Amino acid sequence: MDDGICHIKAEFLIPRIVEKPVETVEIVAPAEKEGKPEDAKVDDTSEPPEKKGRMEGNAEEPQGKKKKNRGQNKSRTVPFKEEDGLRLCKSLLDGNLGEDAAKKCTNANCRFSHDLDKFLQLKPKDIDGTCYIYSTKGYCNFGVTCRFAGAHLDENRRNIYPEDFKPDTSMLVSTWLSTDLQHILRKRKYNFNKSTKFVNKFDRLQQEEKNEKAKSIEQENGEAKDDGEQKPEESKPAGAVTDEDVIKLRSAERKRIVFRDKLYLSPLTTVGNLPFRRICKEYGVDITCGEMACAIPIINGAIQEWALTKRHSSEDLFGVQLCGHNPKLVTYAAQIIAEKADVDFIDLNTGCPIDLIFNQGGGSALLRRQNVLKVMVQSCSRLLADYGKEFTVKTRIGIYNNKLIAHEMVPKFEDWGASLITIHGRTKEQRYTKRADWDYLQQCATQAQSVPVFGNGDIFGYEDYEHIRTKCPNIAGVMVGRGALIKPWVFQEIKERKTLDPSSGERFEMLKRYVNYGLEHWGSDTKGVETTRRFLLEWQSFLYRYVPYGLLERPPQRINERPDAYRGRDDLETLMASPNCNDWVKLSEMLLGPVPEGFNFVPKHKANAY
Repeated sequence: MDDGICHIKAEFLIPRIVEKPVETVEIVAPAEKEGKPEDAKVDDTSEPPEKKGRMEGNAEEPQGKKKKNRGQNKSRTVPFKEEDGLRLCKSLLDGNLGEDAAKKCTNANCRFSHDLDKFLQLKPKDIDGTCYIYSTKGYCNFGVTCRFAGAHLDENRRNIYPEDFKPDTSMLVSTWLSTDLQHILRKRKYNFNKSTKFVNKFDRLQQEEKNEKAKSIEQENGEAKDDGEQKPEESKPAGAVTDEDVIKLRSAERKRIVFRDKLYLSPLTTVGNLPFRRICKEYGVDITCGEMACAIPIINGAIQEWALTKRHSSEDLFGVQLCGHNPKLVTYAAQIIAEKADVDFIDLNTGCPIDLIFNQGGGSALLRRQNVLKVMVQSCSRLLADYGKEFTVKTRIGIYNNKLIAHEMVPKFEDWGASLITIHGRTKEQRYTKRADWDYLQQCATQAQSVPVFGNGDIFGYEDYEHIRTKCPNIAGVMVGRGALIKPWVFQEIKERKTLDPSSGERFEMLKRYVNYGLEHWGSDTKGVETTRRFLLEWQSFLYRYVPYGLLERPPQRINERPDAYRGRDDLETLMASPNCNDWVKLSEMLLGPVPEGFNFVPKHKANAY
């Protein structure tokens, strides 16, 4: 019976204490009637004011008023922000190098501190443990600013380097956006002639096709004049066609990557960062994809957007997902990523349900702008073919619940040149609620001739995977999203065909590895530590939903099932199951030391869709 409840064994349940309400009479002074008294108590642990969900009742709202969607805490603030004046200039990272150390900085407008002694006095206490970067590379490029600096500073507060020191970036993540490239992009001097050529060509072909259809309709309706004279036939070119750009290049002819039967980690905004993808690679995922990157910031050289194209050496089949509303801009972004970044494929997002993206005409809004979408897919797929890379598409089954259109889009995507089509089994309206419609996904997969179609939605264990592969024989593979966030070892379960029950200690070791990868990725200084902490807490907003297999009364756990309050088999397991943000912060302090003064965390996702 699917009742939406994750049933826990009785011995682990925490009994609910129902307190009887106490009637009180509040006396309000006349001066306080119109406003809140200054000494009123404020619950610091509460979340910021938020919009009521569409399923949440509100007696104060008039009947019939449309309710807002829910899903994110949009009023939240940044958990921690370090002032630039308290950060040390990079010229002093190696420590006390003598009197001329402060003169090494050549930037007259440098906004960072050049007082090493003052910085060391104000620097937070070092975190217990060894420096992961130093232990893996033999040196730490964050020097005295590292929060584990005691492991690699000498008695004179100088950064220690090995005798045969040679800078080695193999353990670090490649940064594709160089200063020179960023300058060229911001000055609008990058050569996009190749992209323009393809977009203009497919725009012209689309217009010619429209004109041909208009003429045929006129002829069928008898609107064309027939004067009884036989018109001379138009001369047609003879011989071989030399313009290869006009020839349709079918996906079957240029497909190089074998996607079929591989496990695909979904591109996950905010939480699908590089350290998380490294964790998933350790558990056996085959295909990884970066977080959704918007085309315009990529073209403008925005550092935060280019960071989403970074790839770790363990990611042997890696792609970048693009989002945009204009064919020319998306093709520009695809060209520069293909030329400057190390990717195997580029994925187009045609399924994002976020209102900000949708209202701009991107994401799932492209499904109702099919002329634009056609030119976008044709241009990008033909462009990337010249670079030996694949162009894939991720979409949803439709925008509206009563109008599913994915089965119509699959043959179009294939004809336009997509190498892989991934379909999320929900509509834009559904967001992440209700069950994914795999019956319909099977119907969609039958519409493809040679291009693999992957399904996405509700895969949470090997039982789900095997059930889907049996039920939907035309589905070429599966993409896993929330299931991997809640339990990343789902890929190992699928490959080993068994359910795993990792102990709290094993799960804590996983978090420790994530933290190490985060320090390597974002830095081991104070800013890097707090950035790592922030993304660890964002991930914990999903991790806490996992219920250990040994506690289940009716295994296995389903992705949308919610358990009653329970305790774990030990204190750490109980802490990991807590839905309270303060307990997540305690977990982070066990790995990254105490939070700084003024630290405040509110998760991005409200977890309304369990």
